[in-house]
Amino acid sequence: METSKILIGYAIYLPIVIVLTFYVSKTLFKNGKTFMLDIFRGREEIATATNKLFETGFYLLNLGYALMILEINLYENTYQELIEELSYQIGGFSIYLGVMMFFNLYLFFRGKRKSKEASMNNSITA
Repeated sequence: METSKILIGYAIYLPIVIVLTFYVSKTLFKNGKTFMLDIFRGREEIATATNKLFETGFYLLNLGYALMILEINLYENTYQELIEELSYQIGGFSIYLGVMMFFNLYLFFRGKRKSKEASMNNSITA
């Protein structure tokens, strides 16, 4: 099997999944800082640190998964098959990134709700 088409596939796949991961992460955690500030009641230092830890975990998890699924098999060894395989791999990874983004949003909203509940309980007992 000719490996040059597979190497071309890797050269296309890797930059795309890396850029997608960084774009989604920057968007999510830039806006997520607002949630963190609300959750931690304006304590900017802990909100920023927690947001940064979530962002680092997001990178590790998603880039690790992108590398783990990095496998291109070309049976007919044609450019058409390469493009179809890349679309399947990148499309699947994009769906995975979307699910991870919504999971993180769920965690943000859950944290916000728990913070509000704790604040209400504190005001009732005071």
